[in-house]
Amino acid sequence: MKRRALLALALLAPGFAQAATLTAADRADIARIERYLGTLQTLKARFLQVAPDGGTSEGNAWLQRPGRLRFEYDPPAPFLLIANHGTVVFHDRKIQQTSQIPMSSTPLGMLLADQPKLSGDVTVDAVDRQPGLIQVTLHRTGHDGDGSLTLVFADMPLQLRQWSVVDAQRLETRVSLFNIANGDTFDQKLFDENLPRDAPGGSPSR
Repeated sequence: MKRRALLALALLAPGFAQAATLTAADRADIARIERYLGTLQTLKARFLQVAPDGGTSEGNAWLQRPGRLRFEYDPPAPFLLIANHGTVVFHDRKIQQTSQIPMSSTPLGMLLADQPKLSGDVTVDAVDRQPGLIQVTLHRTGHDGDGSLTLVFADMPLQLRQWSVVDAQRLETRVSLFNIANGDTFDQKLFDENLPRDAPGGSPSR
């Protein structure tokens, strides 16, 4: 189950497809998405995660750019994931185990960057459009074969609604956001990754 949680937050380097030949419309949409991500300062939402085996879990998510994120899973899932100070911390309350991953080695770094860019260290594989939706599939440049990350946005106006990760074994984990609120001010204790060994996951003031 720990692996499912890490996949859900795109902690594996994404890439199968080679870089797409982008049209002028694709480049315009990529520029719009970059601007949107650049202006996205805070986000709070409920999330629904669908694992590769079809299992589901829900919880609350908080995002504050640059560099802060909290995913708190509803019981009985014992997981808590926090990103802050350049580190992603994963805590399993059930076994009281905490692990850490450098944010720079994950696609979370792209979403939480001060100036998000869908170029350079990130390669866009495809831009797809459906009525009211636009999605961008990408991978970390130079890491072909490790997986892919797809971001799904509602359009007009843009709003991040979903992401999915396909890992190196071609297993997909999908996270959908709902009840989204932007612009809130958060208690910074939400993003405190210094969890005590006996931490119950806590419920710091929202």
